Amino acid sequence: MLILLRLCVGAWYGLGLITGRQLKAARAMLGIEQAELAKRARVARGTVRRMESFEGEIGSRTSTLSQVQAVLERAGIEFLGGDQPGVRLRAVQPKAESLPRGQITADRRRK
Repeated sequence: MLILLRLCVGAWYGLGLITGRQLKAARAMLGIEQAELAKRARVARGTVRRMESFEGEIGSRTSTLSQVQAVLERAGIEFLGGDQPGVRLRAVQPKAESLPRGQITADRRRK
């Protein structure tokens, strides 16, 4: 019953259920530290650390998880679900404001 409820809530909010490893991999792909992700998502650093420690699906408040996930997605991360969960960078370049500090896209360098 609890699993069914979590699946319904995740689908209702438009969130795939992501894992701690996906979260950690996404952060690593962007080259940002836990403290930076926490600051951008407006959550405590310990919250990010705890989320990344989950072996399976992250057990967290839906609003907190969605804040963290949204920050990563705005920076260009795409979370993959299904039988083989993972993460990848989107092909489309994200806006410069959502990139980690110091990184500039090739388009922005030309201008």
